[in-house]
Amino acid sequence: MYTLKKSLGQHFLKDEHVCRRIVEALCEKPFEQLLEVGPGGGALTKYLLDIPGLDFKAVEIDHEKVMFLLSVYPLLKGKIIESSILETDPPFDGHFTLVGNFPYNISSQILFKVLDWRDQVDNVIGMFQKEVAIRIAAGPGNKDYGILSVLLQAYYDVSFLFEVDEQCFTPPPKVKSGVVRLVNAGNPYGIENHRKFKTLVKAAFGQRRKQLRNPLKGLFPAQELSDPLFTRRAEQLSVAEFVSLIPRMS
Repeated sequence: MYTLKKSLGQHFLKDEHVCRRIVEALCEKPFEQLLEVGPGGGALTKYLLDIPGLDFKAVEIDHEKVMFLLSVYPLLKGKIIESSILETDPPFDGHFTLVGNFPYNISSQILFKVLDWRDQVDNVIGMFQKEVAIRIAAGPGNKDYGILSVLLQAYYDVSFLFEVDEQCFTPPPKVKSGVVRLVNAGNPYGIENHRKFKTLVKAAFGQRRKQLRNPLKGLFPAQELSDPLFTRRAEQLSVAEFVSLIPRMS
């Protein structure tokens, strides 16, 4: 068998019903190329390998799990990238879908990776710590609305699909989990400079309880900060309003 490594944030999904629900949600959108992140013991992988006509790859950093997967699922030969998802180049040419029971200790970083790959990643079905899942899907005016909400919703339609209980995992995490769907919407807000957009959003939420003129004073000319919009807090601005500020930055 294999051992569980706490240092890698390993909580392996064991509930077959949840696995099937994730795969059913995944298959609601068409795809030909699929990357599974952190297959671990193969709970999802065994279902994914049954999808006909699929170009499948998995990325797994744990050598022990790679050896286990190859021994149990010979079809995976040549399809596993032994690396961290955070250090991996896009595994396919062209568009692909991403699925995974994401390690909770790097789940936000994985989402930033998705944003880096947004021109190729059409859809994501991911398992997250519930509070992160809620944060991803939150809208403006909500206390959970933050950096990831704005950046992801600028390019993806985000849906919270369902909650997953702690006992569905080995070992059980100390938190509930949630499955989220991201569907690529293109660039509906016409963002021309993602780097500036990301800088703006991160700065705005850096002091989320203060009026925007405080955290953003280093990014805008003084005369711009007199606009009443800057008397609002970051969580009160829609994605469109954040985007509208980009051309006004110094």
